[in-house]
Amino acid sequence: MAGNGGGPWGGGGNQGGSRPPSNGGGGNRGGRKPEDPQIPEIDELMKKGQERLRVLMGGRGGGNGSAPSGGSGGPGFGKGTVALAALGALALWAYMSFYTVRPEEQSVELFLGKYSSTGDPGLNFAPWPFVTAEVVNVTSERTETIGGGRNGNSEGLMLTTDANVVDIEFQVVWNISDPSRVLFNIRDPQLTVQAVSEAVMREIIAASNLAPILNRDRGLIADTAMEQIQATLDEYESGINVVRVNLDTADPPREVIDAFREVQAAEQERDRLERQADAYANRVVAEARGDAAQIREEAEGYRAQQVNQAVGEASRFSAVRTEYAKAPEVTRRRLYLETMERVLGDVDKTILDGSLTEGGQGVVPYLPLNELNRRPAGGN
Repeated sequence: MAGNGGGPWGGGGNQGGSRPPSNGGGGNRGGRKPEDPQIPEIDELMKKGQERLRVLMGGRGGGNGSAPSGGSGGPGFGKGTVALAALGALALWAYMSFYTVRPEEQSVELFLGKYSSTGDPGLNFAPWPFVTAEVVNVTSERTETIGGGRNGNSEGLMLTTDANVVDIEFQVVWNISDPSRVLFNIRDPQLTVQAVSEAVMREIIAASNLAPILNRDRGLIADTAMEQIQATLDEYESGINVVRVNLDTADPPREVIDAFREVQAAEQERDRLERQADAYANRVVAEARGDAAQIREEAEGYRAQQVNQAVGEASRFSAVRTEYAKAPEVTRRRLYLETMERVLGDVDKTILDGSLTEGGQGVVPYLPLNELNRRPAGGN
């Protein structure tokens, strides 16, 4: 390479970007003395790099030491360099513009930062940098647990309408229904769901008594909370869908749970005694009502009997009066005999014919007074 007398940077003379000779002529750089302060390795490395770049760009190798046509002292940029740079830029643009959306995701495309459209699952195209895309998972369920005294917080302590405190722990399961609203209308979906859920649950508990919350109304409270949480999020246009609300626990605070259990036991005993008293009252009242009904029935029967008897007596009297008008003597005697029969019918008596005792003849009257005073057992 030094034999052409033109130096290591090109042909002889001062053409084609060749470096001028250091000693005023076209001497050979390879003949530099060892004590020269310049380091020849740097020049050699630069030369090799230039030659390799020319080969890659479609130029010729530097075996004859000639510089690239149109070059000027440094590494040249020809058509190959420009083409390679264009291909690189195109690849980068395609990489930034094409994106893939999985089946459980949706994409939100933004044109200069403003909502443009929603991408479907699959390969999508958004010409960068004017259009960008945000990919959001819309099918996976997210769970927010609220209450339970975790980390020493008191978010689960809520006041009931009967001035009792209850410790609530519940879970809100949600997913995204509209990713564009989630991105543009709310700052933090997780904190929004937590804040809305806690506020709604406090409102529901504040309108309920303690006993139903602890016993029978848990399912009703969870359903009501789900409806109100969804309604509030819809008012915010949050794009969040509430899947379900699970009410895990509802207990008194740990500090007063023993006293609360004693109160519950006392209330149960009170309820038992009240039920027992109600049963006794119902039995006594039923018996009294039965006795009263019986007495009324007996009185009605007696009244009807007396009325009928009076009506019969009046009818009998009218009949007797009619007969008396027809035959007074016979009727008078008949009345006398009937009256004597009614009066003397139950009397223990002895009747003597007066004709037998007149004039001292006949039967001697004997009255066994002792026997008359003795009545047979069972007699009247």
